Amino acid sequence: MTKAWTKSDWRAKPRVQMPDYPDQGALKAVEAQLAAYPPLVFAGEARKLKATLAEVGAGRAFLLQGGDCAESFAEFSADNIRDTFKVMLQMAIVLTWGAKLPVVKVGRMAGQFAKPRSAPTEMAGGQELPSYRGDIINGFDFTPEARIPDPARMLQAYTQAAASLNLLRAFSTGGYADIHRVQSWIAGFTDEEEAQRYRAVAERISDAMDFMAAAGVTSETAHELGKVDFYTSHEALLLEYEEALCRIDSTTGLPVAGSGHMIWIGDRTRQPDGAHVEFCRGVQNPIGLKCGPSTTTEDLKVLMAKLNPANEAGRLTLIARFGAGKVADHLPRLIQTVQSEGANVVWSCDPMHGNTIKAASGYKTRPFESVLREVREFFGIHKAEGTIPGGVHFEMTGKDVTECTGGVRAVTDEDLSSRYHTSCDPRLNASQALELAFLVAEELNDRRALRRAAGF
Repeated sequence: MTKAWTKSDWRAKPRVQMPDYPDQGALKAVEAQLAAYPPLVFAGEARKLKATLAEVGAGRAFLLQGGDCAESFAEFSADNIRDTFKVMLQMAIVLTWGAKLPVVKVGRMAGQFAKPRSAPTEMAGGQELPSYRGDIINGFDFTPEARIPDPARMLQAYTQAAASLNLLRAFSTGGYADIHRVQSWIAGFTDEEEAQRYRAVAERISDAMDFMAAAGVTSETAHELGKVDFYTSHEALLLEYEEALCRIDSTTGLPVAGSGHMIWIGDRTRQPDGAHVEFCRGVQNPIGLKCGPSTTTEDLKVLMAKLNPANEAGRLTLIARFGAGKVADHLPRLIQTVQSEGANVVWSCDPMHGNTIKAASGYKTRPFESVLREVREFFGIHKAEGTIPGGVHFEMTGKDVTECTGGVRAVTDEDLSSRYHTSCDPRLNASQALELAFLVAEELNDRRALRRAAGF
């Protein structure tokens, strides 16, 4: 796959959704500095994630991917990292109950700093300025100075990502992720009056924990119960940053993206002959590929061949993002294309990006019911096609924000202004994310029961 590939080959390809830095000298200096830094993740970790994703593709595990739409420099704190990690652990336990499978946990964290935009400029107060493209590129403040792409921001992104990974590794292995602790958090959520409909599930999880403890299986006797594997991922949008952190794996002699365990190509940057596909095809990490309504059959064939020429299990995750009510128009033909090619892929559902609307209050939002509907349609199509719905991909936060409407706490259009903190797209708050996990778990449990009844 990589004989004729070098990490800078993308520079000769058409590039989209990337900044033009006005100071090329400063850019080269930052790239050189990053190239001398240690990688943020290691090849062995990426290989381990690829192996677990192969289990997802075979139906022996389930993928949960979630986190911020775009990480912020200003809101960076240990509490925010902890709270998002905490919610993902709770979601994973609930999904494990529903699927009766191990859940692979992948955060949109420690690298999700850049965002593609629908337009190169935006208007406010009669002034037109370059669009905000994420803190790794330019500033959120609507001023001409803030919107100038600044390569020094890559150094701050690297530092923040390194600190985030350090904390996530500590949380994952230091006792905070103990399954009994996580189960008590879930019980706390269902004690709330609005969430009582999920109490029966929480009680069944609690009963299972009690049985395990009575049988002598605790975090003291089975150390795996006190820790988790947690991986990071982000959209590989800013290729100068990605190239600078690309390394040669000392074990295999092959290139690996050192910026995150898994990187993905967005719906706006998946041109088969484009720069982003060219970079991602050469690294050994698991690769995600967003598939939207404009994904053609022929493009998907070419992309699968380029990104996974050896047809390696766990290498390629197709992340479907169509919008509620539109899944049946697009997903079946893509599934049939994969089947006809005999391709090994993981199918995941991103129900966020196709369901963004403008509320009457003027805020960009995502209705909880639309998000849930797309997930259910995704599972329904896979059931009809006889294929494996491998996972879900959410933009979410552990904070109590009011950015998406609906959920058990019934965020309304009028509530959006009270805690609307996102710098880009609306995120599920902690309550909505956990509720969605309960609903997806019910879907998984029902389908498992149907398969058992059918003799599978």
